[in-house]
Amino acid sequence: MKSSLVALGLAAASTFHVAHAADFTVTSTDMKDGQPLSSQQVYNGFGCSGANVSPQLSWSNAPAGTQSFAITAYDPDAPTGSGWWHWTVVNIPASVSSLPTGAGSKGGTLPAGAVQGRSDFGTAGFGGACPPAGDKPHRYQFTVWALKTAHLPLDGQASGAMVGFMLGANALGKAQLTPVYGR
Repeated sequence: MKSSLVALGLAAASTFHVAHAADFTVTSTDMKDGQPLSSQQVYNGFGCSGANVSPQLSWSNAPAGTQSFAITAYDPDAPTGSGWWHWTVVNIPASVSSLPTGAGSKGGTLPAGAVQGRSDFGTAGFGGACPPAGDKPHRYQFTVWALKTAHLPLDGQASGAMVGFMLGANALGKAQLTPVYGR
């Protein structure tokens, strides 16, 4: 009987967590889940000729206890064996619930205290989509992370892998949009 109650309690707790996490959402005026990215969010280089502008993002219903946010843009389909990090931003204050178009681009403005890590293009800031010509369309996972800490000890040299590790260790929840792009 005791083990049944424990199992029931665990099932109820996991159901609550899943239901709460489902409430945390991200939207964008610049891109849609499952739809192709526009040339605005395409890299300018590596054979691509886009505008390389980070998308507008808004999020709502963060989990209780959220002390900061982070954003990542990741291509799991890149032919590298480890995907491709297009953008990482950490230490976004908990009072912020959106970023305007271009905030992570050269000359853009992020909230005070926010830090962009190094993309796999080798620089801090947003690097747009640029899959190899002829590949099937790649998925670009734009994720907003709700974190249990107000500050991650990362700087503009932090790799995507390091940012990903720190986010995994501090995440309360995440919300994601996954547009696609091919050429």
